[in-house]
Amino acid sequence: MGVSRALLDVTPLRTSPHYRRLWIGGLLSGLGGQMAVVAVLYQVWESTRSTIWTGAAGLAQALPIIVFGLFAGALVDRADRRRFYLITKVGQAACAVLLTVQAFTGGSAPLVLCLVAVQSLFVAGGGPASRTFLSRLLPPEQLGAGLALNRISFQGAMLAGPALGGLVISEVGVGGCFLIHTVTFAVALWTAILLPPMPATPTGLTGVLAGLRFLGGNRPVRGALLTDLAATVLAMPISLFPVVNAERFGDDPRTLGLFLTAIAAGGVVASALSGTFTRSRRPGAVMVAGSLTWGVALALFGVTPNAWAGLALLAVAGAADTVAVVSRSTVVQRHTPDAFLGRAAAAEQIVGQAGPDVGNLRGGLVAAGSSATAALVSGGLLCVAAVAAIAARTPELREPEPAVTARPPEPGKPEPAATARPPEPCEPQPAVAARPPEPSKPDIR
Repeated sequence: MGVSRALLDVTPLRTSPHYRRLWIGGLLSGLGGQMAVVAVLYQVWESTRSTIWTGAAGLAQALPIIVFGLFAGALVDRADRRRFYLITKVGQAACAVLLTVQAFTGGSAPLVLCLVAVQSLFVAGGGPASRTFLSRLLPPEQLGAGLALNRISFQGAMLAGPALGGLVISEVGVGGCFLIHTVTFAVALWTAILLPPMPATPTGLTGVLAGLRFLGGNRPVRGALLTDLAATVLAMPISLFPVVNAERFGDDPRTLGLFLTAIAAGGVVASALSGTFTRSRRPGAVMVAGSLTWGVALALFGVTPNAWAGLALLAVAGAADTVAVVSRSTVVQRHTPDAFLGRAAAAEQIVGQAGPDVGNLRGGLVAAGSSATAALVSGGLLCVAAVAAIAARTPELREPEPAVTARPPEPGKPEPAATARPPEPCEPQPAVAARPPEPSKPDIR
C-alpha cells in the first residue's frame, strides 16, 4: 500500500474520459511540437549558418507569449474556454500546415520564424485556456495527480521528441517532421472538440488590470510565482552547459547531450514517484523544498569535476524542478477563483517561458565576465537565498491546505451564484474561499 501511494497516481486517466482524451492529445501534440523544434533549428541553421538566426528562433517563440499572455488570459476568463481553446488549436494547426508546405517548397529562415511567431501567438491563448480545464474535469482530490500526469506527458515528449525529430530529418528531411507535427495537432484538435462546454464564471472583474491586482494581492499565488522566477532567473544552467563541457569534460558532444537528458530523466523519475508529494496538504512547502533543492544541486554541479557526479546532480535538479513545478501549479490552482483562473494561468505561462530565457541570459553574462563555475555557484546560492526569503515572507505557503471533499461544478454548468463571485482581488485569498483545486518551462523548466 505504501509503495502504491508513492507511485504516479493514474486515477484521473481511469475515471475521467474527457481528461484521458485531453491527456493523450496533449502527449501527441507535445511530441510533434518537440520534433518541430528540432526541425526549425535545423532548417534555420542550414539556410543561414548563423547562431544569431538560431537564437532568434527561441525569441520568436517566447516574445508573443510574454507580450500577449495576460491579454489572452483576460479573454479566457470572459469566453467559453472550450470554444476559445478550439480557436487557438485551429490556428496552431494552420501554422503547422504552412510550416510543412514551406519545408517541402524550400522556404526561407525569415518565413519559418514568422510562422513560429504566429503559432506562438495562438499558444499564448491556448496555454492558459487548457490550464483551466482540470478543475472542471477532475474532483479536487485528483488535482495533484492530474498535474503530475500532465508533467510526465511533457517530460516524455522532451525525452523522445528531439531524438525522433533527428531520425526523421535524416531520413526524409524537415518536411517530414513538420508533417508529423501537423498530424499530432489534428489529434489534439479532435480531443478538444469532444470536451464539454466550459463557460466562464460570471464576474465584472474581467480586465488585465483586475488580474494584475489579483496576482499582486493574493499572497500564496504571488509567492508561488515569485519562487518560480527566483529559481529560473537566478539558477537556470542550460546556457552554461557547452562551456562546462568544454572546460571539464573534453568538449565531448556525447557528454553535452547527456546534460539535458539527465535533467529530463530526473524529472521523469520524480513524476513516476509523484504520489509522494501530490497527496500532500502542504503543496507550498513542497514547492519551496523543491526549489531549494534545485538551487543547491546546481551550485554543487558548478564545482563538481567528475562527469558522473555532475550528471547525478543534474538528475537531482531535474527531479526537484518537477516537484516544484507541479506543487506551484497546485498552489496557484487551489488559491485562484475560477473567474481569475485564465489570467493566473497566463501568468504561470509567462513565468515559465520568460524565467528560463532570462536565467540563461544571466548565466551567460556572468560566465562571460568571470567563469562558468562562478555563474553556476552564485546562481544556485542566490536561488536558495531568494526562495528562503520568499518563504519567510509568505507564511501561507507553509500552512496546510484544508481537506477538500466536494466536487467542482459539473462541466458546462456555471458555479452556484453564492460562490461565483470571487473575493476582492486586492486582498489575500484564504484557501477555503478559492474555487476547488485544479498545470511552468520548463518550463526545461
